[in-house]
Amino acid sequence: MRCPSCGSLDTQVKDSRPTEDSAVIRRRRVCLTCNFRFTTFERVQLRELTVIKRNSRRVPFDRDKLMRSVQIALRKRPVEPERIEQMVSKIVRELESQGESEISSEAIGEIVMENLRELDDVAYVRFASVYRNFREAKDFRAALDELSGDEDGRPAASARK
Repeated sequence: MRCPSCGSLDTQVKDSRPTEDSAVIRRRRVCLTCNFRFTTFERVQLRELTVIKRNSRRVPFDRDKLMRSVQIALRKRPVEPERIEQMVSKIVRELESQGESEISSEAIGEIVMENLRELDDVAYVRFASVYRNFREAKDFRAALDELSGDEDGRPAASARK
């Protein structure tokens, strides 16, 4: 592993431990050249994923970009960072286990919205407003109507049309 301080490849692992959900290994490292200490994270990657964007461009899947999007939606919301990490890991596992190496950005957005809906209503509406490109107040009303569905989980009458 290359040292982020001096660029040396001569680094050593000092400590390894799994995270709470055991999906990631946290490693403390030290550079043997400059003694800089840093942390790396190791996670299982089932397959290389490619995202098909709306303009048909193909880009490598970036877990960090997904994490940033979710964190923006959850900014200033009472959700613990561990729950955010668990949700993102769950989404990535779901994407990797679908059996396809290419996945549309729309499919990713829908999965993220499903998970945000379970985690935090405000974050769900925030993410939906960007993902669905809301332009008017009625777009927000439709998203709120989705959230206020029947108790049995079915969408509200106004959203079922």
